[in-house]
Amino acid sequence: MIDWLKTEWHNLAIHYCDQNLSNILWKEIETQYTLKNKHYHNLSHLFEMLKNLKLSKPKTKDLDSLKFAIWYHDIIYKPTRNDNEEKSALFAKKRLKKINIEQKRIKTVQELILSTKKHNIILTQNQDNAIILDLDLQILSSDWDTYSKYVSNIRKEYKIYPDFMYNSGRKKALTHFLKKDTIYFTKNYIDQHENQARQNLKQELDLL
Repeated sequence: MIDWLKTEWHNLAIHYCDQNLSNILWKEIETQYTLKNKHYHNLSHLFEMLKNLKLSKPKTKDLDSLKFAIWYHDIIYKPTRNDNEEKSALFAKKRLKKINIEQKRIKTVQELILSTKKHNIILTQNQDNAIILDLDLQILSSDWDTYSKYVSNIRKEYKIYPDFMYNSGRKKALTHFLKKDTIYFTKNYIDQHENQARQNLKQELDLL
């Protein structure tokens, strides 16, 4: 998996910087996503998003900006903070300024990252924002065993909190998604993943 991710990163970054800088940025990404506190928001999560992006082959407007947003969207993740997306977006901005990407596209990457905070679309000009949000939440529509492992890993990330606090917050989050007209935004995801995701969320909610 790591070798695949490393290759994917270099295939993207090499269009904008030399091999040396690409290597430096990769090592930083690898380090940040392998921190001990990241039981779910780690390299495996990036792998699934990027793999599913390849498999679904959605109609993107700016595929490279979308990929950069995926790479950096959880690079800062501390369960005790509520500004992870803002910090990740700023982190991405600083790194992408080092390579040959214009300011407008850097701003797009930042907006895509920020949209994952509340999972609401910020950029409406095309489907790219919808695509990253659907990829980020595809795990919700997994088979129950995979979904249960995801739930367990999320709980590990929030182990600092006792059950009564965690369960209350988790119920709120699950209820929020269930109250939405659709969890997903693109037609493909609504058609293929919506029902299973809702079933999993309801089952988890019943267990809390």
